[in-house]
Amino acid sequence: MWAFYNMPTLWRVSMLLLFEGLTLQRASSFYLPGLAPVSFCEKNDAEKDQVPDCRSEIELFVNRLDSVESVLPYEYTAFDFCSIDSEKRPSENLGQVLFGERIEPSPYKFEFKKKVECQHVCTKSYDTEKAEDRGKLDFLKKGMLLNYQHHWIVDNMPVTWCYDVEDGQKFCNPGFPIGCYVTDSGRPKDACVVNAEFNDKDTYYIFNHVDITVYFHMVENEAAGARLVAAKMEPKSYKSTKPDSPECSGPPMDLSNKFSGKLQVPYTYSIQFIEEKTIRWASRWDYILESMPHTNIQWFSIMNSLVIVLFLSGMVAMIMLRTLHKDIARYNQMDSVEDAQEEFGWKLVHGDVFRPPRKGMLLAVFLGSGTQIFIMTFVTLFFACLGFLSPANRGALMTCAVVLWVLLGTPAGYVAARFYKAFGGEKWKTNVLLTAFLCPGIVFADFFVMNLILWGEGSSAAMPFGTLVAILALWFCISVPLTFIGAYFGFKKSGMEHPVRTNQIPRQIPEQSFYTKPLPGIVMGGILPFGCIFIQLFFILNSIWSHQMYYMFGFLFLVFIILVITCSEATILLCYFHLCAEDYHWQWRSFLTSGFTAVYFLVYAVHYFFSKLQITGLASTILYFGYTMIMALIFFLFTGTIGFFACFWFVTKIYSVVKVD
Repeated sequence: MWAFYNMPTLWRVSMLLLFEGLTLQRASSFYLPGLAPVSFCEKNDAEKDQVPDCRSEIELFVNRLDSVESVLPYEYTAFDFCSIDSEKRPSENLGQVLFGERIEPSPYKFEFKKKVECQHVCTKSYDTEKAEDRGKLDFLKKGMLLNYQHHWIVDNMPVTWCYDVEDGQKFCNPGFPIGCYVTDSGRPKDACVVNAEFNDKDTYYIFNHVDITVYFHMVENEAAGARLVAAKMEPKSYKSTKPDSPECSGPPMDLSNKFSGKLQVPYTYSIQFIEEKTIRWASRWDYILESMPHTNIQWFSIMNSLVIVLFLSGMVAMIMLRTLHKDIARYNQMDSVEDAQEEFGWKLVHGDVFRPPRKGMLLAVFLGSGTQIFIMTFVTLFFACLGFLSPANRGALMTCAVVLWVLLGTPAGYVAARFYKAFGGEKWKTNVLLTAFLCPGIVFADFFVMNLILWGEGSSAAMPFGTLVAILALWFCISVPLTFIGAYFGFKKSGMEHPVRTNQIPRQIPEQSFYTKPLPGIVMGGILPFGCIFIQLFFILNSIWSHQMYYMFGFLFLVFIILVITCSEATILLCYFHLCAEDYHWQWRSFLTSGFTAVYFLVYAVHYFFSKLQITGLASTILYFGYTMIMALIFFLFTGTIGFFACFWFVTKIYSVVKVD
């Protein structure tokens, strides 16, 4: 599966979308590149050994270690576990690098259907008298204290640790802890509750043995051997009297905080293979996804939220259609009567409604960047719904989003230039430069500062210098030129034709009531859109910060569509009220009304940090809020652009339908 990612980073990232659209035909089925099934055969079967692409050796890869109590992931080798240096580590794609994944080979090698008991892998020796060994032990203790988790991979699927939870259900975690800690008061933390022998106070217990069970499914009507459908394990701790030839029995491997002297930690494993006839290769991830806690509650909450939002959206649409129908009918009837009364309401401001807004340059730049983000999000979610960006295709979601953003510089430049020209702007050079560099520059500056912190902490999430250069090359060599091209066509095209003429002298805006003033309307406008996303937002934040798998892309795409509809209708409704109050400054207000949803998102993220997460440490806290600010800015541009385009369509429509003198 790693052949595609062995290309240079810049070329690999640039060509990803082309490869994503291709399919590979094998055994009368279609699979995504790198995700085709792999067949395994017994080594001593001479007949099957001659079958091409039928392997007997099973490789186990290790990924970075992470924790729900820290934002900082670390490479596998950072904790001084058993490692292998002779093999070349597989290349990661851009999405994996951005998420801090570092997949590398391990010394754990298995032969298909060969049962092994208490296989010795390596023994790590420490001497607390030596500063280097003491530092390694302290780092290992820190990892156990913060409950850092291993992530192992067999045949591109996670090795899961399944254990019983409440109501007799099983939860399968795609990771297992390094070890655990019993406090000085005798209270076991995290995984220490699974074993009654973990009872010494102020003591760490290392999980240095794993019992692995691999489930396989024999392929029917094919001579291709078997396919792996599950890999489960159970971590254990053994303190062996003979570290070089451990017996995998006895008391647990403990490490007291008061310990001093020499220490040897042997690492071992046992493996067995079981045939599983009920699980097919195509559904081998289902047992992990179905075991997630409160799944039924999640689906019910999502459906409940969708029904409420659809009902509110229907009410808003009905009110708008009926109200506008009456207004337009009344105004048109008034124009046909000789003794028509004086005009009032939104028709009075027809000569000012298309007046250029203040700071039109900045608004046009925001609209260009928002359009770029909107198209990127739509296409990414569409591909995710089709299964192209499933959890099995590691890093593909982020890679697809970044590549799409780079390639969508043209619509960003076009929209920014088109509206800036419609606003009467003449500084086209400044406009195109701001479109290409302002919002991306803010995001990159924030990301670079976060990356410096990760570098300082020695985290695997720190982007390597070569990848950072590749990102800059994608930005300056692809995105910026495409933005210039879009801006060229945007300025070249003739200006927008408005349905009414703009008066030379601005009309005076009357005194506004409280609810028609800008700030109250903007604050109220973001409530309804946020109401339709906060449940999905909880799941997404869980997947990012609590390292849970997110797989409900179908519902996420539906929520995305409803968010677009809700932002549009809520902004149109408030825009109509403001126009009826003879306030024609709708451009910035429409953008900020729906864009204020990002403020609610930011407030919710702060609440989530203090109520749901267990993150400790200054560096992790800064990283959380730094990345949250990036997400809030992107969400602000995305929702604000939706609101502006909805109001622009609405204002253009009503003033072109009604008869204006």
